[in-house]
Amino acid sequence: MAATDFKDYYAILGVSKTAEAAEIKRSFRKLARKYHPDVNPDNKAAEAKFKEVSEAYEVLSDSDKRKKYDQFGQYWQQASRAGGGVPGGGVPGGAGGFDFGSYGSFEEFIFELLGRKSGFGGAGGPGGARTQTRYQARPGTGGFGSAGFDTSGFGSSGFGFDPRTASGASSSRGLYDQTAELKLTMSEAFHGVEKRFSIGSESVKVRIPAGVKPGSKIRLKGKGARNPQTQQRGDVYLTVEIASHSFFQFDGDNLVCEVPIAPDEAVLGAKVEVPTPDGAVTVSIPAGVKSGQSLRLRGKGWPKKKGASRSDQLVKVVITPSKELSEKERSLYEQIKDSRQSDPRAEISNIKL
Repeated sequence: MAATDFKDYYAILGVSKTAEAAEIKRSFRKLARKYHPDVNPDNKAAEAKFKEVSEAYEVLSDSDKRKKYDQFGQYWQQASRAGGGVPGGGVPGGAGGFDFGSYGSFEEFIFELLGRKSGFGGAGGPGGARTQTRYQARPGTGGFGSAGFDTSGFGSSGFGFDPRTASGASSSRGLYDQTAELKLTMSEAFHGVEKRFSIGSESVKVRIPAGVKPGSKIRLKGKGARNPQTQQRGDVYLTVEIASHSFFQFDGDNLVCEVPIAPDEAVLGAKVEVPTPDGAVTVSIPAGVKSGQSLRLRGKGWPKKKGASRSDQLVKVVITPSKELSEKERSLYEQIKDSRQSDPRAEISNIKL
């Protein structure tokens, strides 16, 4: 990060570096009232300023955070004058005994300083879950606190924040709401599953209902970030992601699959076994079926809301000739070719531009 990206929290709040806590608090309250989104609806510049002011206050109002910020700021200025930092990317021992060598950027340090590097603990399910913390003012949130960060990251076994992938804040959630992407297998989503999450030191058990679809929202009320003034907590919103399946895919509300059949089955018709989410069924393939034609299995698809019924399963027929023929099979195909009277390409023989 360039030196010009350094955020001077003292300048943002309009106080000196020797300012007492009471002065910092008075300045913050004054600026927060001035730029709060409730006072400046649809004003993006005021919204950005409010986030910046809140961020500055969160650091400078905490004595430990302020001390570390002061130390890192001094190092940042020295590194800038030295032409971009110390070779090897670290400062042995750091300033005042604080080691900054483990931080890849100033933003990374600040996010850990704010205590957002590990907002969630482990979660069940394949692939874990991606999480995002949304801090966004909206009417009725009440009070002023941390704002302006949207941190996201990936964990092999659960929730985790990575400040290096931070992006913009959501405009549709409360100031202390959080969002997470919950990955499920198709079997878990079809049958429903119970998951247990660790949010800080708290263990939360969540029942995922049968029939959730990609993009479904699950709300964990009162499990989000805590308002430092009111001690009330926001909500966590889980957005469902379903891992791809080797056979079943979604087609709107229905499921779709491809079933291979042999050329003789396409010509003569056949009865074939087709998998469905809850077991195989026998399907009649009509004589003369075309490759790509779909057959509908009513009520064999995805559970609908409240589990009262299910959507349909569409079976796409794919005619699949054998790549390895026996001598007898080849001979019979040769006989069919020699005795065939119809031309499958008759209708396209005269097409031109």
